[in-house]
Amino acid sequence: MFLGKRIKELREERQLLQRQLAADLEIDTPMYSKIERGERNAKREQVLKLAKLLNANKDELLTLWLAGQVNNIIKDEDLGMNALEFLIRSKTTK
Repeated sequence: MFLGKRIKELREERQLLQRQLAADLEIDTPMYSKIERGERNAKREQVLKLAKLLNANKDELLTLWLAGQVNNIIKDEDLGMNALEFLIRSKTTK
C-alpha cells in the first residue's frame, strides 16, 4: 500500500509502463499491477531492484516496504499500536 503508491508515482514521473518494470523484475504485468495497488507484497529483492530501475532512494522505498509489512501484521490486532509504541520507547531508552 505505502510502497505501491510511491512506485506508481515514480514510474509515472519517468514515463515508464508497468510492463517494462514487470519485465525487469521478471514477473508478469498483472502481478506488478497488484504490487502498485497494494494487493500483493513485493519481495525485498524486488524493492531494491525497483530503487535502481526508478533511480529512487533505496532507503525510502525499503522504509515504505517495511511499514507495509508491519501494517499487515498489526492492522487487525487490538494492541498493535501499543506494541509499536513499546518498540519505539525501548529503542529510545537504549
